[in-house]
Parts: sequence; C-alpha cells; structure tokens
Amino acid sequence: MKWFLLFVLALGLGLATADSETGYNYYRLPTALRPQKYHLRILTNLENPEELKFAGSVKIIIKALENTKNITLHSKNLTIDESQITLRQLSGEKKDNCVSSTSVNTIHDFYILNTCQELLAGNDYELSIPFAAELNRKLEGYYRSSYKDPVDNVTRWLSVTQFEPASARLAFPCFDEPDFKAPFVVTLGYHKKYTGLSNMPVKETKPHESLADYIWCEFQESVPMSTYLVAYSVNDFSHKPSTLPNGALFRTWARPNAIDQCDFASEFGPKVLQYYEEFFGIKFPLPKIDQIALPDFSAGAMENWGLVTYREIALLFSAAHSSLADKQRVASVVAHELAHQWFGNLVTMKWWTDLWLNEGFATYVASLGVENIHPEWRSMQQESLSNLLTIFRRDSLESSHPISRPIEMVSEISESFDQISYQKGSTVLRMMHMFLGEESFRSGLQSYLQKYSYKNAEQDNLWESLTEAAHKYRALPKSYDIKSIMDSWTLQTGYPVINVTRDYSARTAKLNQQRYLLNTQIARADRNGCWWVPLSYTTQGEQDFNNTAPKAWMECGKSGETLPKTIQDLPGADQWVIFNTQLSTLYKVNYDAKNWKLLIETLTNGDFERIHVINRAQLIDDALYLAWTGEQDYEIAMRLIEYLQREREYLPWKSAFENLKRVGRIVRQTPDFEFFKRYMKKLISPIYEHLNGINDTFTAIQQQDQVLLKTMVVNWACQYQVSDCVPLAQNYYRQWQAEPNPDEKNPVPINVRSTVYCTAIKHGNDADWEFLWTRYKRSNVAAEKRTILTALGCSREVWLLQRYLELTFDPKDAIRKQDSMWAFQAVAFNEVGFLLAKKYFMDNVDFIYKFYHPITKDMSRLLSPLSEQVITLSEFDEFKDFVNKSRQSFKGLEQAVQQTLEIMLTNVQWKERNYHQMSRSIQQLL
Repeated sequence: MKWFLLFVLALGLGLATADSETGYNYYRLPTALRPQKYHLRILTNLENPEELKFAGSVKIIIKALENTKNITLHSKNLTIDESQITLRQLSGEKKDNCVSSTSVNTIHDFYILNTCQELLAGNDYELSIPFAAELNRKLEGYYRSSYKDPVDNVTRWLSVTQFEPASARLAFPCFDEPDFKAPFVVTLGYHKKYTGLSNMPVKETKPHESLADYIWCEFQESVPMSTYLVAYSVNDFSHKPSTLPNGALFRTWARPNAIDQCDFASEFGPKVLQYYEEFFGIKFPLPKIDQIALPDFSAGAMENWGLVTYREIALLFSAAHSSLADKQRVASVVAHELAHQWFGNLVTMKWWTDLWLNEGFATYVASLGVENIHPEWRSMQQESLSNLLTIFRRDSLESSHPISRPIEMVSEISESFDQISYQKGSTVLRMMHMFLGEESFRSGLQSYLQKYSYKNAEQDNLWESLTEAAHKYRALPKSYDIKSIMDSWTLQTGYPVINVTRDYSARTAKLNQQRYLLNTQIARADRNGCWWVPLSYTTQGEQDFNNTAPKAWMECGKSGETLPKTIQDLPGADQWVIFNTQLSTLYKVNYDAKNWKLLIETLTNGDFERIHVINRAQLIDDALYLAWTGEQDYEIAMRLIEYLQREREYLPWKSAFENLKRVGRIVRQTPDFEFFKRYMKKLISPIYEHLNGINDTFTAIQQQDQVLLKTMVVNWACQYQVSDCVPLAQNYYRQWQAEPNPDEKNPVPINVRSTVYCTAIKHGNDADWEFLWTRYKRSNVAAEKRTILTALGCSREVWLLQRYLELTFDPKDAIRKQDSMWAFQAVAFNEVGFLLAKKYFMDNVDFIYKFYHPITKDMSRLLSPLSEQVITLSEFDEFKDFVNKSRQSFKGLEQAVQQTLEIMLTNVQWKERNYHQMSRSIQQLL
C-alpha cells in the first residue's frame, strides 16, 4: 500500500521495525487472546508549553484461549521503542518469550507483535510495551487543554483523556474494543503542584525516583471495564465535595475561577445517582465519583466510570448569567452521564452496532431522573416531545438509518453518535415503558442489569429479560414477544403514518400503515416496512388521555407484510377520535376529512384544553407535516393552527414554531413573505400580550414551563417585529451599554438575553457589535459565551458577518474549536448571512475539514443551516456538484452529506408544489 510506505518514509522510518502491512485485515480483533489486567504508568509533562508530552508503559496480563504466534492489539500515533518490549509466560513454568518482529495495519490501527515462541492455550502471559507521544490538540486520546488565569493573565495547561469510541489506542497500546473488559491499575506521574485524577480513588503517592518535585500517584485497581471508559487527568483544578449518605464520595471539579459555578451540579448529581440506585436496584459500584468541567472538550460529556468529563456549558451553572433552559440542560446531561454508570459501564454493548443500548437508554432514563428530582419543570413531557419532533424530521429521510446497524469501520462508529441512537432510541424505550407498564419495565431492566453486570450484551439479551417480565406481569399476550415488536422499530429505518378512515354509520375505522417519507418523488408502492404498533386512542365522549396502554395492536405478517386493522365500537358522526394518546408511539396519524373537521371545531371553538397538551402538539405537527408532503391540504393545516390564538401552553407552541420556522426559511426568500410576516404577527400577538411582552415578569411566573414559553414567544415576536418587542429589546441593550462596568452588571433579564442581544445587533451598528464581542472575550461563563456567539451572527452588515466567519476559524482567536459551529450556524441561519456562509464553506471546505479533523462530527453541524435554506433546483445542483468534486473533504461525513442533499431536494419539491397553495391559505386568513 503505497500511501502507507510514503507515510513511513515521511516519518523518517519512525517505525523502524514495523515490517509491512499485515495479512490480517478483518475489522475486529482476533479472539485467541483476552486481557486479564492492565498496569498503566504514565508520566505527563505540563511544565514546558513548548513540549507538552507524555511517556509511559503498559503491562498487560493476557490469557491465551487458543494457540497463537502473534499478539494483535490496537495502537495509533504512539512512538514505541521496540527494543524495550518484553513478553514472558506467567503460568506453568515461568519463562521468557520475546517479540521477533512487528507489523501494523493502518486501516484498523492494529499493532501486531509476532512472538518468538507460540503462545499456548490456557496459559497467562505478561506483555510490557513502552510508549510516548505529544499531548495532542485534537480533543481525542490523551490531549491538552488550557485556560487563562485571570489574576496573572497566564495560560494554565492541563491534560485529560477522551477515549470513546476508539481512541484509547492513541494513549496506550490496548485491546481497544468494548468486549475486552479488564481491571486497570493506573499510576500517574506529574509535578507535585498538580492534582491527578482517574477512575478510582488514590491508593498511594510517592516521590519520583529521579525527577525533582515529581510524584507517582497510584490509583486503586478498577472493576473490569472497557478501554473506552478509562480516564485520567492532570490539572490544577479546585473541587466542591457533596455529601452522599452512606454512598460514594462525590466531587465536582472546575478551574479555580469557575468553582462557584459548580453548586447546582454538585447538588443535583448525588440526588440523581441515588434515584438510579433505587430504580435499578443496584448500588453504584465504585467508592467515588468525580465530575469535571473541561475548557476544551469535543463531545457534550463522557461517562467514564468514576471520572465523568464535561464541556463547561454542560456542567457549570451561574445563577447570574445562565437561563432556566441552561439549568435544565445541565440537569439533563448530568442525569444522562450518571445513567450510563449502569447502562453502558456496568453492562456494555458487545459491539458498536448496539451503541443505542447505551445512548438511547441513558437518554430515556435521564428524563425519568430529572422528572423525579424537578417535577415542577415538567421536563419529561418537554423532552419526550422534543425527541419526537426531532425524529419525525430526521427519520422521514430515505437516507436515515436503523437504530441498530452494522459497523465495520471506526469512522462509522462516530457517525452513529447521532439523533437516531439517542433520541429515537429513547423514544422507542418510552413507547415500550408505556405499553409494558411500570412493573414489567422495571423488573425486566433490573434482571437484565443483574444478569450482565461487568459483562457485555446485545439487544436480544435485553428483549429476553423484558419478554420474561412482560409475561410474568401479564403486560403482553403470551403469543407476543418483545423481540418481534421491538425489532420492527430498531432494525428498520423510519416510522409509519397510520391512515385512519372512519365509517361513521358502522362506527368502525379502517387502519393501514406505510412508511412516512418527506421525499414525495418516492412512489407509494416503494414505501415498504411494517411496524408492530400499540394502538392507544380516545374519543370526544371519553377523553381519557391518561390511559396510554394499547387497546389494540397493528401486527405484521410472518414475512413482514402489513396487515390492515379494523377498530370497532367507535362513536357516531358527531364525535372525533384521537389515536396515539400522549404520543406514546412514534407514528403520524392522518384522519379522514370529517374527523379533522371535528377536531378543528373543538380546537377553535370548543373546550380544547381537555385534549391532552401533548396531543395538541401532535395534531399541529401531524397536520403541518401531512400538508408539507401533500397527504393533506394546507387549508386544513392552517385552519387547525388558527386555534393557537387561544393556546397558552408551551408544547403546542413549540410544535408550531418548529414547523413554521422551516416554512419561514423558504418563504422569506420569495415575494410572498409579506403575507407570511403579517400572518405570523397575527398569530403571535395574543400570546405576546398575554405574557406581558418582553417585560421582566419572570419572578412572578409560577409554572416553570411558562418561563420557557415566554422566552420562546419573545424571540419570535422580535423576529417578526410584533408590538413593542424590538424597541424594548434595544432599550434593554442601551441600558447595558450605559453601565460603567458592563461585565459585572447586566440589566437585561436573563431569560430574554439571547433575544435582546440578537435584536440589538440586527438593528444596530458596528459599535453595538464590538461592545458584545468585548463582552464575549471577557466572559467567564460558558452558557453566556454561547448566547453571545449566536447573537453576533444576527448582524445585517455584510462586512461584519464576513469578518465574523473568519474569526470563527482562526485558531489564534478567542473562539474555541468546539464552539466554532455555533458562530458559523448563527451567520448561516441569518437571511443576510446565508449566502456568505455558503460561499465561505464552499470556498474553504478543505481548510475546514483539516480544522476539525479527526472530529468530523462538528463539521457535519455546519451543513444543517445550508440544507434548510437551499430552495431552487439550480442551487441544489450546484451544491451536489460541489460535494462530488470535494469528496476528500467529506470523508467520514457521508451520512451527513446524503441527508443534507435530501433535505435540499425536499425544500425544492415543497416550493414547487406547495408555495402558492400555502400563500393562498394564509391570505384567506389575514
């Protein structure tokens, strides 16, 4: 393989003894050997900023399960002095073996050690390998981070790990697959002015044998765990301890000048940990747990066992600077990571195919945890709806993928950390919880966790445990099993739309299902798939929205074909029916015209609040989607959402705004935008006035979700210049500018800051922009920094936006790499900035790819604002050609690119098919 040989030559034959590419080319490690224990020693140098590096050795105790002449493990970008590698037999007659030669496989990161004598099945061996590398800047493996000490304006360095999914191999040679669990003994060497942290508590520290002022810190042996969960850090952080009655030691760490922002997480964390101990019926198995906020971090957070790492925005909360939405995000992320301590850490998926077992579960169980501790937030409803809205969008694309999907390359693993694994995974688990009921669900989970503790499992193992529980508690008929039902949701892409056609005289309804797709060019006959659907429904007379248990099922035939269903005993022609109570299952519903009319009548003139708030959100979302794809006409959809002038709850408005935002981004590029603007003003004015506009009434609001409603409505009101929204926002901003010390005192109400900043920048001048940019550079709070980054993109000055795009990707500037996408998105979602951002992206795609590499996921997030606003065939063709010509710069982003192109295509279709119809419907309502 020429590329590899050139690479070796370029390194000056740095891998002197690496023979050649190996013959073994399967993507999984051979199974002849199992690691029994790792002894890991690492010396980290943070003293000299010019030479931030680490060196160490790993001693792996290995059991041979079959005879073999080589040891194949993972290693990547490590300098290994092969003359120092040792191998000896531990069992039977203890004797030395050795490594005769090595080779590498760069595709799968294999490091192959050919042994002098054959390793024999049943024996244990000790392999010792030295290694060294630079602490990299790539935010993966063992990497560097830094922050500015405000007192002496000096840069402080720290080191930390991020190994999931496959980056432990960048830090030390290891069997880097989730199924190779083993205990770890970690020893860190560092200058004594720092703190060392790892998964386990400290066992002992002693002075370094030769380096003055350096120490070795040895940690207790860990429980058996996968390599991706190993973690360590050397830093000079402060911490805040929490008390856990007779439980693990709990500490929250941050840089010293942010420790005052740890109060909320250090109080919430232990509570949710205790909730999980009760919910799962298993104590947290480690003696301590640390959570640490890192200035540079690529993911949102990482569940390393006993040492959970976070972006600052995901762990730190400042009452003076962070909104309620920021606080809820911290709670949600902390709950997610701590749920992983059971789902993921204690029981781990066998291979990345079932990543969703980790992520879907942690997402769903986290929402149970947050709901339990902060019921006043009503976050369970919010998160469930938010997940459903996300998946209704993402999974209506032909280019989506199943929850559980085969994985053969490391790059494919990273692409799986997406909305399907998290939000769809969580949504189908919620569905299962609702059709099984509390007892069966919890009992099935507990037996699964007990059975596979410290082991690895596949989704079928979970289905077995839940089927047993379901039959035991009679939650499912004996002829049903969880596997048949759930495989239809996890092994096939998409979700169904169920068409409900009522026969009003016979009082029945005929139901049939087919896959719902946004792309209307796909023929009905090609919309295959069959889902096992639990059917819950209620009627106008009954209005029982609390019962989410299925009254019937839509089943699939033996070979996966759809079977129609008839529902009996429905009410007469004067009453509506609503299917899918509380949106307990992931499907859309299209009714016959009469049923829609009955629903619209109740919403616009009747007692609409008796329809459950989630079902009101569902009706809005279904009507607008079905109108988008032409299964319904816009007249029905627009008449339905007219009722919003009466609506005072958060969820239906969220559902409406999500849909109207997409339409607005298309229509604002057309002559008929004036009608859309007038329509939006008419729709928003009543709720804006009801909530007392942008005035600071937040302290008087009793219900927490009304705070979120007001925050959202004010944002839309200023965008569409409703009432006094814009002048009042500008007024708040001027008050702030007039403060003698604006970094210390900010009179703008916290929950409307994002709207006030954006509005002031949009309607303001260069000085307004510079004022906010200065605040960004001086801010110490991650949530505030993100709010400002987004607002800076609201300008309408082309030169400012162009300069901002360049600042965004300037490694020397104030914006950290992990935050750059927020700035880019802000410019690209701005109607003036869209064309600038698209051109900047297309002109600089190679540079941008290198900027993010290897964390290409962040680059994929730059595509969404582009995909939402391309609306003509010529723009679509131009972007398609660009992608084809730039393939090298989209490696590892294949899925994101496909989805981007498909969304662009559906926008083009919408504009051709619906634009005039929608515009007419709106003009009739004005």
